[in-house]
This record gives sequence, structure tokens and C-alpha cells, in this order.
Amino acid sequence: MPATSHPVSRHELRLAGLCYLAIIALGLSSEVFLRGALVVAGDASATAHNIAAQPQLWRLGLAADLLMQVLDLPVIVVLWRLLRPVNETWALTATGLNLVQTAVLVANRVQLLTALEFATAPGLAAAFLPGQRDALAMLAVQLHGQGFGIGLVFFGFACVIRGALVAASGVAPRVLGWLLIAAGLAYLLNSFALLLAPTLAQWLFPAVMLPVLVGELAFALWLTAGKHPLAAAAAGPTSAPPTSGPTR
Repeated sequence: MPATSHPVSRHELRLAGLCYLAIIALGLSSEVFLRGALVVAGDASATAHNIAAQPQLWRLGLAADLLMQVLDLPVIVVLWRLLRPVNETWALTATGLNLVQTAVLVANRVQLLTALEFATAPGLAAAFLPGQRDALAMLAVQLHGQGFGIGLVFFGFACVIRGALVAASGVAPRVLGWLLIAAGLAYLLNSFALLLAPTLAQWLFPAVMLPVLVGELAFALWLTAGKHPLAAAAAGPTSAPPTSGPTR
């Protein structure tokens, strides 16, 4: 890996790793314990009833999602700095794809507010029959899922690119690069199945997300450990870049 006069510090790596771990925890909490606990697949009436009965739980899920997107930003910046010396063009491409994903997911959260409004807003009671309100709330939930899949197309490509840079350069243990590639391909398979073959997506999920969990969790833990060789050199008595090769 080429030397750089501004190596990523251990502190920055650990900050990015902790943010990454928080993103994983927030995502799982929102999908499984917060929003996921209220959505009943294929049952619009039960889903709308659950949202109306526990609106604060729904709002907590939305807050967790938005915090997750905020934490995306320091991770994106640190990964750009980490991978830029390997190949600036591809590192910038991955950064751009990740930023698009974050923007799409933030905009997509409006669908969750739409579902909440249909389920709870008194002013809509006179405009729609109860069954219509339930169906529209469920439609918003389903559109949120579709929008989430669209956003993850961009993140899937970002993971593949970053994984390829890691695997080719050894800037991090090469096995992490291959795990990131597998995670990116799993994201792409799940998203394109969701958009093009929903029945297939139902068969694939949640097993298709196993490579995602393994790859991203392993990479986040490596970042948290702060073991990058240039970071170690930057923490030493001199700021001169090391001449030794990358770790493997």
C-alpha cells in the first residue's frame, strides 16, 4: 500500500468501528424489536392496530433508523481515508455509492411517518373507511421495504468495491475483504430479488443476510481493534510513514 503523510489514526479507526457496531445494533433492534414487533406480514388490519396501539414504539424504531444514518457518515469518511491510498478512484466510487444509499434511506423514512399518520391521525378518520386506512398504512410499510431494498443496491456495490480493495491490497486482513465481497453480493441478491422476484426474496430471507452479518460484524470489530499498520506508526514517537508491507 502506498505511504501517506496523513495516516488514519487508531482513534479514528476505533471511532469508525464503534459507529459501525452501533449501526448493526440499531438496525437489528429496529427491524426485530421495535418496528418489526408491530408489523404482521400479510395482515394490514393487525399491523395498523399495532401501530395505533404503540405509536411510541414505532417512533423509537424511526429514531433508531435515523441515528443509524447519522452514524454512517463517520464510517464513510474513515473508510475513504483508509482505502484512498489503495486506489483513489475506486475508493471514491464506493464512498459516492454509500452516500447515495444513506440519502435514499433517509428519504425513505418518510414512508414510516406516512404509515403512522394513516394508523393514528384522527383527521383521516372522516376521509377513509377503517379498512382503507389500514390498507394505506400497510402500503406505506411495504413501500418502505421496497425503498430500503433500492438503497441497499448502492450499498451492496460499495461493499463489493471496498472488499475488492481490501482483498487486493492487504490494507486489512484479506479474509475481511472476501467477507465484505460476500456481504455485498448478498445485499445485491436480496435487493434485486425483492424488486424483480418477490416470491424468491421470501424464500431467500433471512438466510441471505447471514453473509451480511458475518462480513460487516467482522470488519467492524477489526476497525474497533485499530490494528492498521499506519495507525500503529502514527501512534508511535514519530510521524514518519512506515516502510514495511501491509499486514495480511
